[in-house]
Amino acid sequence: MPASWPTANDLMTKRPATLPHDAPVSRALGLMRSRGYHEVPVLRHSRLVGLITIESIARRVRRALATKVENLLIVPPLITPSTTYPEIAEMLLSAGLRAAPVVNRRGELVGIVSRSDLVRELGHVPLFGRGTPPLVEELALPPSMTVREGDLCRNLVDQIRLLEEHPFPVVDRKGRLIGAVGVKDLTDVLWRPTTGGKRDARAVSTALNVEVRSIMHAPAVTVPRGTDVVAAARRMTDEDVSSVFVVENDRPVRVLGQADLLGLIVARSRPGQGRGRVEDVYVEITGLRGAGDPALIAEIDQLVARALGRITRYSHPTLLSLHFAPHATHRTNDLTVEARLHTDDGIFYASHTGWNLMAGVSGLLEDLTVQTHRVVDAARHWNRRRDRVALAEDYPVADSEIERKIRAATGDEEP
Repeated sequence: MPASWPTANDLMTKRPATLPHDAPVSRALGLMRSRGYHEVPVLRHSRLVGLITIESIARRVRRALATKVENLLIVPPLITPSTTYPEIAEMLLSAGLRAAPVVNRRGELVGIVSRSDLVRELGHVPLFGRGTPPLVEELALPPSMTVREGDLCRNLVDQIRLLEEHPFPVVDRKGRLIGAVGVKDLTDVLWRPTTGGKRDARAVSTALNVEVRSIMHAPAVTVPRGTDVVAAARRMTDEDVSSVFVVENDRPVRVLGQADLLGLIVARSRPGQGRGRVEDVYVEITGLRGAGDPALIAEIDQLVARALGRITRYSHPTLLSLHFAPHATHRTNDLTVEARLHTDDGIFYASHTGWNLMAGVSGLLEDLTVQTHRVVDAARHWNRRRDRVALAEDYPVADSEIERKIRAATGDEEP
């Protein structure tokens, strides 16, 4: 790994805001709302004991806000000051976190590093070499869900996992983009304290019965097709947002988020060394509402492993992304599965729409296998042809009689 990669020590925010282990949830939500945080480190004395996140609170929304944060903690990945830029990206992606604490050898908190910190440095790290950064349309995926301005906020809590990946585009009755709603906006609903900062389950339920239009932020941040990912990352940083929308005819068709850029970092920081191993390929799955079903995940993993085993015979894959986008209509159970495969030979795409999820995954993985095989075969054919031409130039054959006559007639005959 290049010595020029920045480390957590270079990227982290030192002396971050924290909470004691016995703080109430109401205090955590107040801190998140006032600072725009998604995760807050929790300490017992000076030692880190875990993270309190918006998701962990929202999934237990019926708890009283007097509940102590220590009852809702998650265990973060272990990031030290020497952890490098690509390693941090992979840790945040694997854990599904927007930020993670940095600790020293004694387990004491020394800082916090976020996706935003990594995205801010995207144009300054040795990620693309002398090559051109990919365009936003090469990485952006369809929105996980589109929200109408009159929808109730309680529906957002039900989709909190999808909302953690990207903000949802908010559209009017004609489907035109008018704003966006993210986890930060949702904290305005979750954080509605009564006197003394306490609230019961009934108060929570009432607070969630407000329309999305009342909490969304507008206008949504957009970029045109043809924008490269470094420029998109710069726009995210300047606007202090986690995603940008690609719009066609005023309608949101794609969304590029910080997580997509982190996936690119992971893929590009793994240089190819001949044939790769299936175990070395980073696989990310987003938008799958049935993610809590271990049997479904295991079956998808088997399909992915078999497909990657075939692909590694021809190419060196580094990152495979699968995105599941259920259709908005309730008349059918159709969904669209989109796949993006990063290899040393380029980026490959495949898509499938239908009601049979496993058939869709199997079909698009087969499509990716065929694509990579075709491209590699074409490259090998071109290399063989180039070698034959070079060999012919090094060892020219004797002129034929007709070629000598043509040169003599045109005056090109050598004396």
